[in-house]
Amino acid sequence: MNEFIFGVDLDGVCGLHTEIFREIVAQELGVDEESLPLERSWDFREWGFGPNDFERLHRVAVMEHRMFRDMEVVPGCAETLWRLSDAGVWIRIVTHRLYVNWGHAVAIADTAQWLDEKRIPYRDVCFVGEKPDVAAHAYVDDGPHNVEGLREAGYNVITFDQPYNRHIEGPRVSSWAELEGVVLKLAADHAGSVTQQLPGLDAGSERLVQKTRERP
Repeated sequence: MNEFIFGVDLDGVCGLHTEIFREIVAQELGVDEESLPLERSWDFREWGFGPNDFERLHRVAVMEHRMFRDMEVVPGCAETLWRLSDAGVWIRIVTHRLYVNWGHAVAIADTAQWLDEKRIPYRDVCFVGEKPDVAAHAYVDDGPHNVEGLREAGYNVITFDQPYNRHIEGPRVSSWAELEGVVLKLAADHAGSVTQQLPGLDAGSERLVQKTRERP
């Protein structure tokens, strides 16, 4: 396989995880959302969680509120991934969403539905805890432990900027527009060149909508 494989994390990279989880936690605890700051640490200490609060509330968010189905997409994500796919980049979704015991069917089904509804292109999806086990030429991730683990294993990892990962050194991006240029350069270095989207063609997600409308 000569394609450049790009491993893409979901929560905090493609999807606005903190935002929807904050909304759900506020409902469950009966508190104002503003009391749960978006500028938070990886362990949510700013939200005042006790020892088992995260596990309990995250299970409720996934199983009852269907967080993985309903979270909003990070601006520019779908459009950028379509352009990268058009350029010949193999999009591999790499996520660790199977940590809710007895909730795997819901997590997998809601993830697939979310990817389709948000019109995010991909070639395959890997649900894994240890991301170095997945073969990709480069990754984008927000989890500090994932970035560090992948780099220790010798992989090229781009950190998607979040408050809880700012202690990690670059390369780092703060938007999908910025990430697109980085990935295209890596893909060109891998293959010698990349194919740019032809002039006059709609962005991939809009082409998908148009094809759906044209069906009898």
